[in-house]
Amino acid sequence: MGDTTVTELEDRTQAAVPHPVTASDEPGLLHRLRAPRRPRLWFEILLIAVSYWTYSLVRNAVPEQRGEALRNADWIWKAEQTLGLAVEQSFNQAVNSVTWLIVGMNYYYATLHFVVTLGVLVWLYRSHPGRYAATRTVLFATTGVALLGYYLYPLAPPRLMTGGNFIDTVLVHQTWGSMASGDLKNMSNQYAAMPSMHIGWSLWCGLTIFALASLPWVRILGLLYPVATLVVIVATANHFWLDAVGGMLCLTFGYALVWIWYGALPHSLPKLVPAHTKRRSLLPKRG
Repeated sequence: MGDTTVTELEDRTQAAVPHPVTASDEPGLLHRLRAPRRPRLWFEILLIAVSYWTYSLVRNAVPEQRGEALRNADWIWKAEQTLGLAVEQSFNQAVNSVTWLIVGMNYYYATLHFVVTLGVLVWLYRSHPGRYAATRTVLFATTGVALLGYYLYPLAPPRLMTGGNFIDTVLVHQTWGSMASGDLKNMSNQYAAMPSMHIGWSLWCGLTIFALASLPWVRILGLLYPVATLVVIVATANHFWLDAVGGMLCLTFGYALVWIWYGALPHSLPKLVPAHTKRRSLLPKRG
């Protein structure tokens, strides 16, 4: 048997022997945590339910500092007047004169905030599982930092201002709308207007749809949704337009946090991930 034949046999023998996988071959814990993974339905439902319950609990636990909230509202209103952009009052009164329009806006304010947001989450879960966790984290971070705003800067909505001549459209038209109007006012903190999560959530929905939807008309609707929401929150006197700016800043924080964690914005992550990721053993297999 020649030297060449012996060498070939040795190479085959070495290839057939399983090599132990060392710890250095395994990705680090941080890498595994940051890697996109397929979401689990039961966990996501539980997480969303617990998170929203916690958010509502904390938001409503913030002391209703009526005096300070009204002073802050007066300051914002004067600041907008100084800027020449105090449009809320005239817009509120004009839209209120069109009954069918303002009634529709009241129901828009009460329902779409939740319906569209949950709808986008379901769509992400089904069609973009690799991007779901990162995009959901943006929403959660946005909402979490908003709680600081409610605590640090209590703000009365325009409809609660004294002498502002704003119209509470829910009370006037007897519609089911704002949780802070009518019989529901004792269930919600009325002075948590800054930042506006109606804008934070709707802009999150709009940007997500625009970035990931394939149909052009759907992408356009995505961009129009936060614009329509801005019109609604001003027309119903639930927010100043500066509250919307606060919501945008919170959303910017959410995206920045996810970009730091994942090293990319959510839409840049892989659309799909393997259904199951097999973990390699740190020990060699036994024959």
